Amino acid sequence: MPRRVVVIGGGPSGMMAGGTAGSRGLDVLLIEKNNTLGKKLLLTGKGRCNFTNDTSLQGLIDNIPVNGRFLYSAFSKFSNKDLVKFFNNLGIKTKVERGGRVFPESDRARDILNALERYLRDNNVKIIRGEVKKILKDNSRVLGVALSDGRFIPSDSVIIATGGLSYPKTGSTGDGYRFAEELGHSIAPLKPSLVPLEVEESWVSKLQGLTLKNVSIRVINQSDREVYSDLGDMLFTHFGVSGPIILSASSHMRDIDKNRYRIIIDLKPGLTEEKLDRRIQRDFTKYSRRLFANSLGELLPKSLIPVIVELSGIPRDKYVNQITREERKRLVRLLKNLLITVSKFRPIEEAIVTSGGVNVSEINPSTMESKIVKGLFFAGEVIDVDGYTGGFNLQIAFSTGYVAGSSC
Repeated sequence: MPRRVVVIGGGPSGMMAGGTAGSRGLDVLLIEKNNTLGKKLLLTGKGRCNFTNDTSLQGLIDNIPVNGRFLYSAFSKFSNKDLVKFFNNLGIKTKVERGGRVFPESDRARDILNALERYLRDNNVKIIRGEVKKILKDNSRVLGVALSDGRFIPSDSVIIATGGLSYPKTGSTGDGYRFAEELGHSIAPLKPSLVPLEVEESWVSKLQGLTLKNVSIRVINQSDREVYSDLGDMLFTHFGVSGPIILSASSHMRDIDKNRYRIIIDLKPGLTEEKLDRRIQRDFTKYSRRLFANSLGELLPKSLIPVIVELSGIPRDKYVNQITREERKRLVRLLKNLLITVSKFRPIEEAIVTSGGVNVSEINPSTMESKIVKGLFFAGEVIDVDGYTGGFNLQIAFSTGYVAGSSC
């Protein structure tokens, strides 16, 4: 009889772990409590599935701010290049976009999921719909899993690939942390990462739904030290801000309850203050007989204009040809330094990933096996590692899943 492996969780890490273990001729059972596999995967990259990043090994590690070095072995054994080749072999053509983000050529996360499901079938992985209640062990070795319906499934190895706490509607409800704790593991504090931000300024809600493209931001802490900067897209919401560069920025905001972070938005990063001033002077000359509030249509999105007019302190009904040099300079500084003050993270349920998890010092980085319980393995978000946006978190899932599936 081949050795039996139970994989708990049918997300990216679980499917990769299960398929890899199955390819070794093992008897693999993948247990998923949802009706379908890969629910969260279908949401990634706005449904397009940015599954990795076209960078170097060091580039991968540099983009994992929490315990990146722990993943050196996993990335070496199954790199971003290996992952692209893996999907190419499953019939998925890929493409690279801005920032090295790698997508399926079809822009369909469903195609990635279909390929993974095919990988499971080809390697005879059995799918069980059910919910694991407990992982059982004898002394320091796993015995199997007990399901909520009373069934006991014996196994030689168990791989916990249950995800984190973000997006609970997709099944990520933190079960893996409980299993790990019950088996003697410690859990690093769980916090949202890659999460939208609430802000103090009331004018932000007036811009709900506005996306700003190709703006730059700088994140400043209460000591006036810059902790992050980025160029890209952001979104205003009813509570604050979101979008790719904001989600990445949130990963750099540690102890947010104790730290007063400010975000400085440069609405025109391609122009120096001097060049922007000359641009505004040209517009003011062109529209010299207009009221100030009606003169910015070529410079700013329509919904942003009333906010900028108000924040500039220049009377909205002042004629452009009456605006002073100092008022114009003030407008330039505002457009280059639009300030918002972060009040808190949105709830962890809205985060893309969960920061925190099973302590990496208790996991063998070369095998993903527990150092506490023989035959227990971990893969994906349940581990205390998380990366920035750009495909890094899915690469973590696939690499750790591959290593766990190869080692169990």
